[in-house]
Amino acid sequence: MSEADYTQLEELSASEGPDAALDRLIELLREQKAYHKLFDATLIRKKQSLGLPLSRPTSFDDVPEEHRKEVEDAYVEAAREIGKLFIADGDIPSAWMYLQVIREPEPVAEAIDALPIASDYDEASENVMQIALFERVHPLKGVKMILRSHGMCNTITSLDQAMGNLSVEQRSDCAKIMVQELYRDLTESVRRQVQEKMPLIEPSASLRELLTGRDWLLEGGNYHIDVSHLSSVVRFARSIESPADELDLVLQLCDYGERLDSQLQYPGEPPFEDFYPAHRYFFHVILGKDVDTALAYFRQKLDDEPDEHDKPLLAYVLVDLLVRSKQLDEAVEVAAEHLTGLGNDVGFSFAELCADAGRLDRLAEVMRDKEDIVGFAAALLAQPSTVSAST
Repeated sequence: MSEADYTQLEELSASEGPDAALDRLIELLREQKAYHKLFDATLIRKKQSLGLPLSRPTSFDDVPEEHRKEVEDAYVEAAREIGKLFIADGDIPSAWMYLQVIREPEPVAEAIDALPIASDYDEASENVMQIALFERVHPLKGVKMILRSHGMCNTITSLDQAMGNLSVEQRSDCAKIMVQELYRDLTESVRRQVQEKMPLIEPSASLRELLTGRDWLLEGGNYHIDVSHLSSVVRFARSIESPADELDLVLQLCDYGERLDSQLQYPGEPPFEDFYPAHRYFFHVILGKDVDTALAYFRQKLDDEPDEHDKPLLAYVLVDLLVRSKQLDEAVEVAAEHLTGLGNDVGFSFAELCADAGRLDRLAEVMRDKEDIVGFAAALLAQPSTVSAST
């Protein structure tokens, strides 16, 4: 602001009153793109019109109850306007400061979606990636941006940190892009080695086709991609919802992983100790391939587990597969035995499972056994009434 601007505001306030001075202030701030100050000035104007104190423009502590709704509405409108102004100027992090407060992420998501995917980003773009993934505004775009600029290793680390806070759909979408990326890199690496012996190999051959009949590709502990990346992406792929082409791609990744030297096949957590064979069974269920055999594998894992503390982890996987394969009655029974002690924060609700399965009677039984009279009453009242009206 120039000295002339200050003088003009003084003169306007004296000659035409505070409203005229505030209108000119807002005009000046808008012209100079001083949007943070514009937000404060907009709220000062609202408080001035109501005769409220002006020393803390964005505070509600000095707003009487009869004016609170009006000031809150002005706050939301101002935040919406400032957020959109920052977006128009390409400053997504500053826009997010305002739009997250009023829970309107859509303009930020649209702005992030329109960004190009680049191999190099400045500090502001790094903040955008954080907002996209960790604030769940546009996780898929965030993953794509991190992949291109930081590579697979950093993306795996970031996605591991963010995955638990994403929705089912967001987890599935992010896992798909990870599978696509790693499958493409691995297939190209394998193709190059095959072409050394067979220059006329079909350029569009899949990983499955490239591996068939070529055990020499992995002889002597040979590998074509970081094996820790391979196992991480296969693990992420458990979040992919069917139908999805990526499920067949991850089956091919499992096939490759099973062919690796045993020293390169790292065990996972139960029931995925035998990492790639166990995941092959898992994805067979999702794809509807030899479902009975695959489910039997996980049932046996649960039955054979000697440690009662580990059984919920195994049961969780089995229940997930039973639900995905529409075997809800068995899912309810397995969950009733092993998972009723889990809190909703782990992403599983026994009550919701029973409701989806139409087994509120089983929920009521379990709640009675657990001496949870509130849960019992909720299950009882949610069931269709069996009382018929007398005639």
